[in-house]
Amino acid sequence: MEFDIFFSISQTPDSTGLIPSEDQMYSNFFEQLEVADKIGFGVAWVAQAHLSTEVQKSNKKPVIPHWQGEVGLCTDFFQLAHQMFSRTKNIEVGSAVMSIFCNGGPIGMAERIGAFLALHGLNKNENRKLNIGFSSGRFEFMARPYGIVPRNTIEEAAWPILRSQIFLEACDIFLRLIKGEVVSSKDIRKTILSRELFRDDESWELVQKAKRDLEGSSEDDQLIEIANRWEFENIKTIPQKWNRDLLNLIAGTHNPEAQKFCNTIFPVNVFNLSITSPEIINETHERMKEFFHKEGGEWKRRNMPRTVFIFINEEEGLSKEEKNREAKKEAEAALGSYWNALEGTIDPEKISKAANNALIGDSEEIIKQIKERFHPEDRIMTWFDFFNHDSERVCRNMSSFMKLVAPHFTK
Repeated sequence: MEFDIFFSISQTPDSTGLIPSEDQMYSNFFEQLEVADKIGFGVAWVAQAHLSTEVQKSNKKPVIPHWQGEVGLCTDFFQLAHQMFSRTKNIEVGSAVMSIFCNGGPIGMAERIGAFLALHGLNKNENRKLNIGFSSGRFEFMARPYGIVPRNTIEEAAWPILRSQIFLEACDIFLRLIKGEVVSSKDIRKTILSRELFRDDESWELVQKAKRDLEGSSEDDQLIEIANRWEFENIKTIPQKWNRDLLNLIAGTHNPEAQKFCNTIFPVNVFNLSITSPEIINETHERMKEFFHKEGGEWKRRNMPRTVFIFINEEEGLSKEEKNREAKKEAEAALGSYWNALEGTIDPEKISKAANNALIGDSEEIIKQIKERFHPEDRIMTWFDFFNHDSERVCRNMSSFMKLVAPHFTK
C-alpha cells in the first residue's frame, strides 16, 4: 500500500468563524509540505481552483451560494510546483485536479507542462515526477469566462451532456500535444450528439426541438454534429524534447468512455474520490486492466489514487476512549461544515455516508478501518487539512499517521 497526501489550501472559516489570511494559508501549506516530505509521503497532491467563490455568490446562478471563503488558493499549479520541488527532497508533486478548460484551455495547459518539465529535467539526476491530474473542473463558473458556454439554443438544451463531450475534445487536443504530435482542429474528434448520450427521451427531444426551431426544419436528426470548440491550423507545442518519463497523467472523471478514450492516445491513470462506492472502484479497475494504454505497462491498483479524509487523534494526555470520541467529534464538525457550505443544509445522511468513507479514531481504530475497507495494493491520498487551519495539529496528525499507521501496510 502507498500513502500520498492531499492539500486543499481551502481558505474557509475556522471553528471560531475566523478566516485565515492568504499569507497564513500559504505558510501553513509549505510547513505541512515540508513535514510530509520528511516523514515519507509519496506524492503531495494540490487542489487547483480558479476565480473567487465569494464573488460568484453574487451571480445570477451561484454555484455554491453558501460557501464561506475561497475553495482553494492554488490558481496556478505550475508556479506552486516549482516551489514545492525546490523546498523538498523526496516527495513528488501532483495536481488534483487541474481544469483543462481554464487558463488557455488544453493547448495552453499542454504547453505549460512541456515548459515545466524541460526545466525540471535539466537536472539529469532528477527522477521525481510531475503528476498532472486533469478534468473539466468541478465548478462550471470557473470555466465560463474562458468561453465554455452554450453558443446557441441547441447547445443550451444539450449543455449537461455537451459539456462532457467538450471535455473529450479538450482531452484529444491536450494529449496529442503532450505526446508531441502536430495537430489541427480537423484532426480532432467531432462531437456528435445522439439519443444514446441522454438519460431519457424528454432530454433528447428538447435538443431536437431546439434544432428544429433554430434551423426552421420540421424533421428530426438522429445524429446532431456540434462545431468544434477550438478551431486552429497545424500547431505543435514547444519545447519539444522534454523528458516524458517525468510526467504522470491522471484523469479526474468517472465517465468510462472518457477513461477509455484518453488511453487510446496516451497512458492516463484515473482518480477516485473518498465518496466513490466500492462497486465503481472495482468496475474501474477491471475496465482499466483492458483499456489502459500499452505504453503504460500493466494496470495496477496504484494507478488509481483514492482520496480519503483522515481524522486521527493521538493527542497526549487522552485515554483511548477520549481519543476516539474526540476524533469522531472533529469528523462530524468538519463534514457538517463541508456539506453546509456546499449545499446550505446539513444532511445527516450525507455526513454519515462521508464519515463511513473517512478514517476516524486513534491509530488502532484507523488500522482496523483500513484493513476492512482497502485492498493491500491500494494507493491512498490522505487528506488532513480538511477544514482545519491549526497547522501544528495537522502536522502532528500527519506524523502520527505515518509513524503509527502506515508501517502496518508498507512492510
